[in-house]
Amino acid sequence: MIWYENLYIGESIIHKKDKIIWKIRHNAGQINIYVIALASNRQNLLDIIPSQELLQKGYPKSQLYIVGLAKGYDEAVTVAASIVDEVYRRTGTFSVRNYLTETRMDGEPGCQS
Repeated sequence: MIWYENLYIGESIIHKKDKIIWKIRHNAGQINIYVIALASNRQNLLDIIPSQELLQKGYPKSQLYIVGLAKGYDEAVTVAASIVDEVYRRTGTFSVRNYLTETRMDGEPGCQS
């Protein structure tokens, strides 16, 4: 998994971010936590994935580029919408993947593995 350095975090878990990341990295189960990742399909913008899915042995975690975390599906949709809104306001396009990966390369926001 690749973690975006400046993760977008839902308001209800902002103070629990480090603990949640640790649990996801160490395959500890969490109820009602969702990760927001760059879409696995280039035709989409983002994937909203329940953290329980990441516990499956066959899940392709190594290819995930996680850009956000949220508690509950509704908050995950809100966080994903705010990401898309920010990309559109700054670039005038919906190229979420390009925006997040290019800003990492420019030395602004980045990622950590």
